[in-house]
Amino acid sequence: MKVLISDPIAKEGIEILKNSGFEVVEKTGMPPEELIKTIPDFDAIIVRSATKVTKEVIEAGKKLKVIGRAGVGLDNVDAEAAKAKGIKVVNTPAATSISVAELALGMMLSAARMIPQATASTRAGKWEKKRFHGTELFGKTLGIIGIGRIGSELAKRAKALGMDVIAYDPYVKSSDFGKIVDFDTLLKNSDFISLHIPKTKETAHLLDKSAFDKMKDGVIIVNCARGGVVDEDALYDALVSGKVKVACLDVFEVEPAKEHKLFSLEQVILTPHIGAQTDEGQQRAGVQIAELVRDALKG
Repeated sequence: MKVLISDPIAKEGIEILKNSGFEVVEKTGMPPEELIKTIPDFDAIIVRSATKVTKEVIEAGKKLKVIGRAGVGLDNVDAEAAKAKGIKVVNTPAATSISVAELALGMMLSAARMIPQATASTRAGKWEKKRFHGTELFGKTLGIIGIGRIGSELAKRAKALGMDVIAYDPYVKSSDFGKIVDFDTLLKNSDFISLHIPKTKETAHLLDKSAFDKMKDGVIIVNCARGGVVDEDALYDALVSGKVKVACLDVFEVEPAKEHKLFSLEQVILTPHIGAQTDEGQQRAGVQIAELVRDALKG
């Protein structure tokens, strides 16, 4: 059987597939039309974020039995089309949890001490010691929206720094890592708010103008989850007004994000969707997805 690797994965994962007797073809960076022409020969495809496994790709995959996504979500896979054709879809939700949680924590620290802004100022030859007056995380309240794998990892680290952790998650009744509260309570009481939820009909623009209006003045917002769970226009207004002190964004409604009015604000810390981009996270994702695809094909 043949496995197509259309986005790069860890070499350890590729070796697992080869050692299991599969023919592995690495062909990355294909445009959609080339993927549609290529997929008919393959029994499985493994992707990360770049490749979009659309309905058209799935329909062209005459031999396709398994779609593997090395990562948390399935945003780039038409899972309904796959289900309709009896194709198994697997992913690795736990592989990069620590990587994303550590980025969120790093953003919180960066925001609290204005590290990116101070770096830019110092590099410009300024010495603005009095300007960069920060705040401690110790004793502050972190509100986590979505206390699943990533949210729990962040909560553990925040508590180790002496933060109080509260969480809103409609699917969780209790947690060892924070007190479960309702949405409004979280908004009203948090000094930092970090989102760790998928984008769905229910969560689209979960943080909108009405949500920002309920928050403490000077709140710090971190989104390492999915673009679109925060209303970016409402966030911009909240930053300009001072309601939000700093926003830290790893994800955006439209990606790649090349230009946006949020980019004009110094109090916004930006990264290009790198939450899962660590050596360790990608190694785990590559190995886990290879094992899942192997087991599904040998099933």
